[in-house]
Amino acid sequence: MRSRSLCRIVFLAATWCGAAAHAAEVEGPKLAWDVSLWGKPRAGTVVADALAAQLEAKTGGNWQLRLHYGETLSKARENLDGLAIDAFQAAMICNFYHPRKNPALMALTLPFLPMNSWEQNRRVREAVYAHPAVVRELGRWNAMAYTSSFLPQYEFLGRGKPPVDLAAWKGLTVRAGGGLGQAMLRLGATPTSSTATEVYTGVQQGTMDAASFPFTYSHVAYRIHEVADWFTGNMSPGTADCPLAFSRTAYAALPAAYKQLLADVKEEVVAAQIQAYVDVDARNLPMLRAELREIRYSDEQLAAFRAQAGNPVIEEWITQNQSRFDARGLVETIFAAVGQTYE
Repeated sequence: MRSRSLCRIVFLAATWCGAAAHAAEVEGPKLAWDVSLWGKPRAGTVVADALAAQLEAKTGGNWQLRLHYGETLSKARENLDGLAIDAFQAAMICNFYHPRKNPALMALTLPFLPMNSWEQNRRVREAVYAHPAVVRELGRWNAMAYTSSFLPQYEFLGRGKPPVDLAAWKGLTVRAGGGLGQAMLRLGATPTSSTATEVYTGVQQGTMDAASFPFTYSHVAYRIHEVADWFTGNMSPGTADCPLAFSRTAYAALPAAYKQLLADVKEEVVAAQIQAYVDVDARNLPMLRAELREIRYSDEQLAAFRAQAGNPVIEEWITQNQSRFDARGLVETIFAAVGQTYE
């Protein structure tokens, strides 16, 4: 999977960078931005790869994003800190890696949000990024969200006896952060928010019974399927948020033409990111079904899970955060983004 993904990224980069040999579409100064990333190139990082290729092509090579994978610039949990001190100009961040640093952005980890299509996924995330509480919150870290990596709904991969009914989650240790972790807590599981790179060892050694990741790309990207016995196919309890963020200082220093370029290429970057998930699912899902046992829950079981861990978890989150920012208004904004009302 990784080799195919890398080949696709290399192909896209070669195509776009081939255009860079011609006259620049956007004139501007020579500029290099460092981008802090973790892990290896994968479907979830196409947002960074595609933006780097677009900027290089459109400026004739004058503006380059230097993508630093493998936490070579910063630990994944410390990318916000790095942006705050201008250690680099851009980074991917994950909200549940540092919930106390971005409590408002944690709204995107709440269970059963109305994100059942790629269009809903995008509308919800963009509405959250524009909310004053989130803008202020990221601003405290000298950060601004450029665009999301649009994580798909989470599912679980696990080892050992499969939880064929919801009661079987009781006593299991699961990798699930934020509101998703709270939802699993209501099923009797014990959540942990280990970083992605720590999960393989946790499942392999038995300190973690199951891990939730954006399905299917992330499980396979981190090779969790190699140490798992089963996966959930239709639990879809929620997701998280890992946007590509810029240093506000670095963005403010850009010439107007480069700021406009970022706006102009965003649609193509978003399209490339979403297509990467579609492509990787087409490969991963048949493989997972061939190698692991798929657990699917009935409509009645899922309805019971939603009743137990949907609105109750959201209301608890609102109560915990309302004194710090307009938590209820933020939740209402999420539902309004797709034409629904939070009740």
